[in-house]
Amino acid sequence: MTIKVGDKLPDATFMTSGAEGPRPVTTDELFKGKTVALFAVPGAFTPTCSAKHVPGFKEHAAEFRAKGVDTIACLSVNDVFVMKAWGADQNVGEDIIMLADGNGDFTKAIGLEMDGSKFGMGSRSQRYSMVVKDGVVETLNVEQGGEFKVSAADYMLAQL
Repeated sequence: MTIKVGDKLPDATFMTSGAEGPRPVTTDELFKGKTVALFAVPGAFTPTCSAKHVPGFKEHAAEFRAKGVDTIACLSVNDVFVMKAWGADQNVGEDIIMLADGNGDFTKAIGLEMDGSKFGMGSRSQRYSMVVKDGVVETLNVEQGGEFKVSAADYMLAQL
């Protein structure tokens, strides 16, 4: 079953990396009592994700915060070391938390996985964005295959 507006996010643990190295972060830690703009991509360092998706959220980070967003988070079914390297490459700094859903457990639990096997990528996340308030999905924008419109930062900002 695919998650929908009004649903509470399932319990999950992601990996993220900071000055102290890799560390787990739970959905409670990330979402409880906060407004979070979460966007997910099929893969770190992939063309659209690197050229458009992450840069859009980086560019508009101050606008998201001005509209009440506490945290911007980027999720991918990649390992924590790849997500750290990609965040450094994209110069996200403190603007975007890079979340590794390494085994795709969260992605599967919300029903937004995709089979990227024909591209040699295995199981990945669909491209989407959502606004989550206190763990509950307020808006959800899932892209059709090969598209990049409704999960973009500017589209999401217009919904806030």
